[in-house]
Amino acid sequence: MDFWRCGVAGWCLEVMFTSVDSILAGDFRLMGHTSLLMFPIYGLGAFAAPTAQFLDQWLSGLPGFEGAGTEAIPPLGRLIRHGLIYMVLIFTVEYVMGTCFKWLGICPWDYSMWPDQINGVIRLRFAPLWFATGLLFERITTGSIWKRSG
Repeated sequence: MDFWRCGVAGWCLEVMFTSVDSILAGDFRLMGHTSLLMFPIYGLGAFAAPTAQFLDQWLSGLPGFEGAGTEAIPPLGRLIRHGLIYMVLIFTVEYVMGTCFKWLGICPWDYSMWPDQINGVIRLRFAPLWFATGLLFERITTGSIWKRSG
């Protein structure tokens, strides 16, 4: 069920984001768009919180991260750490899937014209967006971004 919720949430976010983008292009009809291919990619957000929880436990064994994965971490610290984890995970999935889609000739996005792009499949400018999107997926799947998931 979380896969479906994250997939639909991602679609909605993308349509809203591209609608705002249309305003910047001078189109005040607020026409947003997405691709059916994006649904399973956004659906993977269902695995974000369990992955962050696993990484919290893994980090707890490293110097400087002794409190990771425990309630000893203040909520804001956990929020920032998970947001960064989600941002990296989303960039990784976007890069891998974009590269595969480009190879198949079906990539629904092309960032090659932007100076902050990497191989035309990711834009570094989207880092804050992916940070927030990951936290949204955590909220959708766990009900909270302030307590430990699980």
